[in-house]
Amino acid sequence: MCAAQRDEAGLTASRLAAILTAFRPGDDVLGVSELARRTGMPKSSAHRLIGHLAEQGLLERDEGAVRLGFKLFEIGQLAIRQRGLVDAARPYLADLREATRNTVHLAVLEGTEVVYLDIMRGPDAPDLPSRIGGRFPAHATAVGKAMLAHSPGEVLETVISAGLRRVGPRTLTAPGLLRRQLTKIHDEGIAYEREESGAGVLCVASPLFDHSGRARAAISISGWCNRVRAERVAPAVRTTALTLSRTLP
Repeated sequence: MCAAQRDEAGLTASRLAAILTAFRPGDDVLGVSELARRTGMPKSSAHRLIGHLAEQGLLERDEGAVRLGFKLFEIGQLAIRQRGLVDAARPYLADLREATRNTVHLAVLEGTEVVYLDIMRGPDAPDLPSRIGGRFPAHATAVGKAMLAHSPGEVLETVISAGLRRVGPRTLTAPGLLRRQLTKIHDEGIAYEREESGAGVLCVASPLFDHSGRARAAISISGWCNRVRAERVAPAVRTTALTLSRTLP
């Protein structure tokens, strides 16, 4: 394949990805015009690419509009289950939720964001914006900071270079302050987030390590700041993370 062909293939792949990722939480169906607007493509190009995606089952047509196809769900489930992380973690997450009655998260770090692989809602916890498959800025979450504290330096530099966007009332937006906090998290194995992701929310997280010592994921407990005592739930989170880490390949 010549250089021009490689460039064209890369452009096509980028445009296909742009259409699939144009769907946002709450979107059921989208029309061609809206997808063209969100992706910045000419309507004719969007229409052609949508046709290719529909042929492969990645999009489904619905009276002149399209929705994400079921094949995407199958691929996503396969990607998660190939790693076995969700299945391995679920019993531990369930025990943690039962013990604390708060919401428990399992997340991985991808670029400058965390991606939530599993969430178990607690009856005493606030209504959080997190969702399975959803993303959130890593610097504004306890799970994100737990993983950043054990990541190579270039990973943190990428996060800082992207800008420490304010998400909640107390989001860390100063690089120096974030660095100091991550050093403490690295030493203690526990990350805290107090109203950094949202008003009134407290999170406590700890990383999961694989056999090589890499921080593969993190788990957290999320609850109300005025109800959850961080020093009481932190040992449970840390113990669960260490126990679960021993089961990871």
